[in-house]
Amino acid sequence: MSIFVKNMVMNLQSNDTIVAPATTAGSGALAIIRISGPDSVGIADRLVSFYGGRKASGSEGYALMPGIVRFEDGSPLDEVMVSICHAPKSYTGEDCIEITCHSSVYIVREILRLCMAAGARSAAPGEFTMRAFMNGKMDLAQAEAVADIIGARSESAHRIALTQFKGGYSAELRSLRDRLADLASMLELEIDFSEEEVEFASRSRLKDLAGKTLQKVKSLCGSFALGNVLKDGVPVVLAGAANSGKSTLLNALLGHDRAIVSDIEGTTRDTVEETADIGGILFRFIDTAGLRDSEDKVEKLGIERSMEAIKSARFVLCVCDSSADPESARKQILQTASMTAPDQCFAVVMNKIDLGKSALLPVNKNVIQYNNFISLSDLKPLVFTVSAKERTGVRSLEKWLEETVKSETGGETGSIMVTNARHYEALSQAGRHLENVLSSLDSGISSDLLAEDLRSAIDAISSILGDGLAITTDEILGNIFSKHCIGK
Repeated sequence: MSIFVKNMVMNLQSNDTIVAPATTAGSGALAIIRISGPDSVGIADRLVSFYGGRKASGSEGYALMPGIVRFEDGSPLDEVMVSICHAPKSYTGEDCIEITCHSSVYIVREILRLCMAAGARSAAPGEFTMRAFMNGKMDLAQAEAVADIIGARSESAHRIALTQFKGGYSAELRSLRDRLADLASMLELEIDFSEEEVEFASRSRLKDLAGKTLQKVKSLCGSFALGNVLKDGVPVVLAGAANSGKSTLLNALLGHDRAIVSDIEGTTRDTVEETADIGGILFRFIDTAGLRDSEDKVEKLGIERSMEAIKSARFVLCVCDSSADPESARKQILQTASMTAPDQCFAVVMNKIDLGKSALLPVNKNVIQYNNFISLSDLKPLVFTVSAKERTGVRSLEKWLEETVKSETGGETGSIMVTNARHYEALSQAGRHLENVLSSLDSGISSDLLAEDLRSAIDAISSILGDGLAITTDEILGNIFSKHCIGK
């Protein structure tokens, strides 16, 4: 546990009251100041003259009360609305006050000063959520989801974060943890009754349970790559020869001019990145320098960065000039495709169809196939015909990007996914210990060594939830008595 977290826990244990702005001052008509702790209701009564002579301390449950915040000398500062939520039904699990005032930098600063003069202290970053975690209002995975909800830039990222915050993700992890606890309990029983040579679970059953649990752990680990890009934006690289219209296509996908467009080759000398929301999914479109031989040091550096971007992208779109020489297009497509990996989505975008010189055979309005003299052997990429300049065919390309991502998530971008690197590492660690368990079962290793790996797997999953770094003796005993009827 870091010093910062330790200090926050110590502050929480000291039973003090904290205050902080919940909104950015000056960003709108209203601002919110949040107070949490045992003296929050008392501070509200000392700061605010409530209409009708009411008192926050006289309220029960949840209440909304208007009033006026006053300076120390009794003069008015601002007319406010105060929400009062008594423990344990608040966000933090403590008495909690929220003061809604006008969003003036001066007003917010003065209310914060008055709160601290009345006995509150300034909250550390994230301390309200830390208190919610420490008071059992949420587990660690849910607490981490709070920041993801606030930072979500698309519908899909919001859905994933909301699923995690509402506990669906945690429930999945607890189910895994319970399975492992059951396995550990059976092994502990065998260790305790080793002299009687009692076997509480056949090795085949243990292997089956461990195998199914490992399969689920691997499935969650496998979701990290996609979950992470849905959270931060799905990277789509526009690659291809110089002057093929990549920058024009970028502007068409974004709906505004972001990249400089010119007929001069080598205009784009570095990667240009911008985001766009398509169908509730955030995409990061990356325009790259044209792939060609160049002696210009700056342009060569841009081409190197283009190659790096291609390797790390989820989608690679090879943009070609449909009016150019077919053989040049063929070579460009093969060159770009050779830089991609099998797990990347690759497509060809034949641009500039508005010039009317395409040597391609149309299949339908926007998707085409190569005719014989552009044969690409076994490489048969999906091909789109567009006019980036006139935005013809761009919507079909956008729809393909959207539907491909949704198909990879089973059609539901709010499903349970791993988006946190810490969680991914913990699950990977749990998977390695479960693989050891399966290997040990095949080798006939003793129950005590099997139990050690199971405990380590449980520790790893528990570290995600933050509900203890190890399965406790009480939990094992609870499993023994409730599920295996010892001493009934």
